[in-house]
Amino acid sequence: MSRAGGRPDLSRRGILTVGAALAGAGALSACSRVTPSTPPHTTAPSPATGRPAAQAERALQMQVLAHPDDDLYFMNPDTQHSLAAGTPLVCVYVTAGEAHGQNKSPSDRNPRPDKAAYSSARHQGLRQSYATQLGLPVFTRWDNGVLRLPNGFQAEVSTLEHQGRRVELIHLDLSMHTPFGHMGVPALWRERGLLLRTLVPAGSPLRTVQTYDYDSLVDTLVALFERYRPTLVHTLDPDPDIQLSDRITAIRDSEQIGYSDHADHTAVASFTWAALIRWTERSKGGPPAFATTAFRGYYNNHWPKNLPPKVLTEKAAHLVPYGAAPDWDCGNPSGCGDYNVGGDRPLTNRKGWVRATHYRYPGPRLALQQNPDGAVTAYGVLGLRAVRYDEKDGAFGAPVDLGGGPLAPVLSSAALPDGRHLVFGLRLAAVEGRNGSNVREIVVLEQRGPRKYGSWTGLGNPEADPDRGRRIGVPVTVTAPDGRVHLFVRNADQGISTRVRATNGTWTAWRDLGGGPVQDGLTAVIGPDRQVHVYAPGHYTVHHWTPEGPDPLTGLPTPADAIAAAGDRLYYRPPASDRLLSPGGPAVHFPGYGPVVAAGPYLVGTDLAGRIQMHHEGRISHPATAPVTLNGPSLTVGRRGPTIAGFSPDARPWLWRPTQTPA
Repeated sequence: MSRAGGRPDLSRRGILTVGAALAGAGALSACSRVTPSTPPHTTAPSPATGRPAAQAERALQMQVLAHPDDDLYFMNPDTQHSLAAGTPLVCVYVTAGEAHGQNKSPSDRNPRPDKAAYSSARHQGLRQSYATQLGLPVFTRWDNGVLRLPNGFQAEVSTLEHQGRRVELIHLDLSMHTPFGHMGVPALWRERGLLLRTLVPAGSPLRTVQTYDYDSLVDTLVALFERYRPTLVHTLDPDPDIQLSDRITAIRDSEQIGYSDHADHTAVASFTWAALIRWTERSKGGPPAFATTAFRGYYNNHWPKNLPPKVLTEKAAHLVPYGAAPDWDCGNPSGCGDYNVGGDRPLTNRKGWVRATHYRYPGPRLALQQNPDGAVTAYGVLGLRAVRYDEKDGAFGAPVDLGGGPLAPVLSSAALPDGRHLVFGLRLAAVEGRNGSNVREIVVLEQRGPRKYGSWTGLGNPEADPDRGRRIGVPVTVTAPDGRVHLFVRNADQGISTRVRATNGTWTAWRDLGGGPVQDGLTAVIGPDRQVHVYAPGHYTVHHWTPEGPDPLTGLPTPADAIAAAGDRLYYRPPASDRLLSPGGPAVHFPGYGPVVAAGPYLVGTDLAGRIQMHHEGRISHPATAPVTLNGPSLTVGRRGPTIAGFSPDARPWLWRPTQTPA
């Protein structure tokens, strides 16, 4: 079966209502095949201790970037929302961003190369952007100095505070190229024995050239984590999608051959995850309390754009002072920004990076399960390990450690017929570099009693090749009426693969269901026909599967993000729009951006300012306080009505019961 994406054939089947699609779901079993599990991983999942997990005392966000501007292109509006809410921000830029040293502008496409000056100009542009994000004049003076770390390395640091909010910009300034012409940090990640020097930007307070190897870069990042103790770490994408672009297109778009991102982004993300793992292993008294978010990079140019005009305009505005222009009077002799990015160019660039914000691990941060008394249990990831939160008196209690690490930040859970829970995660089983293992696997933890759990069990990987295995998505699960648990994962071909747990606890082998191509962010539900259905956003329409194979829903409008399903209705936002679509049903007025979640008559998502909102019977309500929420909220409906929960930048969960809290 072809995996090529195409526009829906409106003439063949017409626009289906979701109810008809659910009732008529067919099977394409010819697309199914059994594939072996991934090769053995190099480490075992950390065991569940059942002890209280660490909780942070104050919030701090740290983001680790490859280049100046990665945060502005790929991590906003999330960063801006947490900064506006008062979360201190520390940005670590690993490379000097000097490229070939040409600060190109619309009026001068071939300026004289000067790597030290171009790096300095990009640093200046960052200071201008973050000054405006703090509400200060663009040329506000920063405190610039040198940060000395325990491992002997030093970094350039710029600090600015305003009305209780604080931003620190830390530059490690590794060269983007080796003396042999290889890309610097990617070569440092993959090759043994390589040394990489730093570049000294013009005007930098740090005049010393330093030399990094693999271990010293990991140790430097660990030292920064230990110094600042962030509660939220933003990273780039360690495992970008496979793309079938031709070599000329990949070179033109600065993408590594075969993958949808810049090689620097992938390498810096890999170093960051390796450092996070080392930090958790070295921490005395157990893993520190932090959450992670990994952002897609050049992937944004390959899939529908998901930011509506208002959100996009605000995001792009932060790139204007970063890009600046040659005639700006900023006081830096080397330049006032990255001139090729200034003005309206973020919005006119054909690559479209600014027009979307996509997560490498999409989905709500808390997997919710209803208890017989109407309270909920939530499962999340804290310090790269699974934790359990129990509701008491309308709030979540302290986290209980369930191990499993190192885990990607989004879990799935399923309830067995006897009420016990299964918890599923995507595990980074090996993050080694230097030609070592880089292995991902799906793992599951089975509850044995009210507060007892067994050992984590590896379910392998639908991809036999480890490199392809790095490209899989986060697990999504649903329990069928017959008691079987269905597990689905987006695979490297951008279709989906499945395993099924029988009622006796045994698992089938991995099976490729075909279909696609789709983005990650699957939705698995039991439809009105009491059958399992899976939905995912494709390039041009919604894709649909049953456990037997794909069943196309031709004619549905293009989705920008994940699909919500409740009863016989689907809900999602179209590209570059704040509208909410519900094909085949009445229109729903619920402006916002990002995916929504649905249960019964309730819809939950974020408004255009990133605040949590709920739609019910034509009315939109908000919680009394507006928590900043990572990835979006979770929703479940039980005997007490709807329960909405999420995870905040302080690495703590929040809970909202709309029937008990005024709007």
